[in-house]
Amino acid sequence: MKTRAMVCHAPGTPLVEELLDLAPPGPGDVLIEIMASGLCHTDLSQIEGKAAPYPFPVVVGHEGAGIVREVGAAVTSVKVGDHVIPVGIGECGSCGNCRSGRTNLCEAFLGDIALQPSPFSLDGQPVSAYSGVGSLAQFIVTAERNVAVIRNDVPFHLACTAGCCVATGVGAVMHTAHVENGATVAVFGLGGIGLNVVQGARLAGAARIIGVDINPLRHEQGKRFGLTDFIDARTSDPVTAIQALTQGGVDYAFECAGNVRLMAQAFESTRIGWGCTVVLGVPPDGQAMELVPFQLQLGRRVQGSFMGNVKGRSELPGLLDHFAAGRLNLADLVTHRLPMSEVNAGFDLMRRGESLRTVVSF
Repeated sequence: MKTRAMVCHAPGTPLVEELLDLAPPGPGDVLIEIMASGLCHTDLSQIEGKAAPYPFPVVVGHEGAGIVREVGAAVTSVKVGDHVIPVGIGECGSCGNCRSGRTNLCEAFLGDIALQPSPFSLDGQPVSAYSGVGSLAQFIVTAERNVAVIRNDVPFHLACTAGCCVATGVGAVMHTAHVENGATVAVFGLGGIGLNVVQGARLAGAARIIGVDINPLRHEQGKRFGLTDFIDARTSDPVTAIQALTQGGVDYAFECAGNVRLMAQAFESTRIGWGCTVVLGVPPDGQAMELVPFQLQLGRRVQGSFMGNVKGRSELPGLLDHFAAGRLNLADLVTHRLPMSEVNAGFDLMRRGESLRTVVSF
């Protein structure tokens, strides 16, 4: 079959709408009609070639939500008509990692998903599906293990955010750092992921949630998600300010901008003895975080988190239960909605720092 899709043909070039060939679903695959897809900074990194694990041309997008239109003969957990989120990190449920209870990194994902065959092609040549999803397309095909069935009463333009920024931010608090009631938290970078760290910390009962950003608009926006303090990094040194606000440093710091300098600042803002820094942002290829090893000996630690350590099928749908119960704010997260034809304008909004989440509807 054919599908419309937004394709990036080369690093640094605008996306182009193409009519692609889409392979039919195999026995273990699912055909999904994408209804909405959020735009993420990692999509932009792929487009600009800064952190681009997928060969060009590529259909970007990995934060989609849609409806199942066809399932393969061997599919048992998904049926036609289900509302679903296609996830970049699947959950086979049977590999050692899935059974461990320690990680969301299914071994099928770790097997270099960028090299797996894509269902998209153009004029007989393969077109990559970013993160194994490629959700800036009207239709996609993916394996059953990559499909999370969700409740059907959440609008698609809100539900899609759970597929990346909500899972990454809220999950990092709940599943990676395990922030406890009364803790102090600092969040470096108040974009879509950072503000979900903020509301995850609020859900966990954190006593103080300090946001750090260079965009003053993020102060008022952050308050809607639970932010208690804001530091403008253009005019104040974040480490000094956080140490002063907390009399020695925060219990937890989260870096959400993919900036190695901020990663070091986040680490330095934590309390000696037990401070934990969680790295969520993805820096450009080749950049490294610098730390003084003695600070690790003093009890500070650094931990990474991929998609918030949220299991894609068994745990991700629960985030939308939190939304339905009024515990998560998704409405203020989606600041712009655009048609597919205006997706490049959505990435321009991101570059200028004018959006939290732009969602493309099909």
